[in-house]
Formats: sequence, structure tokens, C-alpha cells
Amino acid sequence: MTTAQGARARARNEVTAAIKEEARRQLAAEGAAKLSLRAVARELGMVSSALYRYFPSRDELLTALIIDAYDALGAAAEKARDTAVDAAPAARFTAVCEAVRRWALDHPHEYALIYGSPVPGYAAPETTIPSAARTGLVLIGIVRDAHQGPGLADLRLPDALRPEAERMAADLAPDLPPEAAAALIAAWAQLFGLVSFELFGQFHKVVEDRERFFRHAATELARAVGLR
Repeated sequence: MTTAQGARARARNEVTAAIKEEARRQLAAEGAAKLSLRAVARELGMVSSALYRYFPSRDELLTALIIDAYDALGAAAEKARDTAVDAAPAARFTAVCEAVRRWALDHPHEYALIYGSPVPGYAAPETTIPSAARTGLVLIGIVRDAHQGPGLADLRLPDALRPEAERMAADLAPDLPPEAAAALIAAWAQLFGLVSFELFGQFHKVVEDRERFFRHAATELARAVGLR
């Protein structure tokens, strides 16, 4: 790459970052449904036609923001896993759950973008899937390590659910028993349910000591997936 090409690439990256930052500000102020490329361009002192060279549509800008949010959440989960690498599997699982909660509380509008109400008229493309999967893969990896190492506790599975659990295991974690795969899916849903209830106000006048309550709930999730 020539010096001129490098300078142009840096300039494009800086403008792209500025567009995203302004878009996040608008998400916080107005919500995702009201995100407008024209409004972003106006706040940045750009003409709309110039912004369209970076993001041809509102949906492409939303997709970029969604991928960034999923990646940031995934990075927080991975850091928590790596920091607790010497801890017991249940403690590692709980640490990741707590990292998810902390990230959500620190980035409420970005969390709402990926786990809140769907944006009218927007359908996330498949390009968001790898980033969206990062946190789940961290949790699967912890359970996989336990299964291959100290072992998992005995998990029960109703006969009627076994075909579905076997399908989930084949699709998501073929090296885990169906019982563990089904338990992981349930724990994943419960984790984000806990976080969403806290973030969106459903715990108001119900749970006061939310950090302690969440830690207890995350510990129970670790037990539910068979971690000792």
C-alpha cells in the first residue's frame, strides 16, 4: 500500500468511526427505530450523498452497529473466561455471566439494539451471526472443557424432548451430550432474560440487591448445565 493509499484508508476509517459514534448517540437519544442517515450526516456536517458512500442505507448502518455491539459483548465474555482460566468450571461460567451483565449495564443502548425490541422494517443479515454467536460459544466452550475434563453432573432429559435435544446438540455442540445441549440453551435464554429484566426495569420494586441476586442466579445456571 502506498503512502497516499494508507492516508486515504485512515481517513475513511476515521470517518466511519465518527458516523458510528454519532449513530450510537442518536440510538441513545431517539432509539433505533428513529435512526436517520440524513440526521447523522447533518450532525457531522456532511452532505447525505457523502455519507451514503460509507453506508448506502440505514439498514447497513444498523448492521454495522449490531455487529460492533455483539463483538464488544463477545469480547467481554472472552476476557472474563480467560481471566478465570484457572478457576473451576462453575466459577468460570459464573464469571462470564457477570461480565455479560456488566457490559449490558455499561452499554444499555447497545444492549437494547441487540436484545431489545426488533427495529421495524429491519431484518438482520447472516453477516451478524458470527458476532452474535461469540458469547454463546464461550459458554459452550466452558461446558465442553468440563465434559472432557472433570465431567458433568448427571442431567435429566424427558423422553419427549430427546429428539429435539439431539438435534440441538448436533447443530450447536456435537461433542456434548444432548442433556447438556438442552440445558445450555435454557441457561443462555435465562441469562439474557435476567439481564433484560434488570436493564428494562422489570425488577423495579422486586429485586433490590441486584448484583447479589444475579450472582446467585448465575451460579444456579452453572449448576443447571451440569458444572460441579
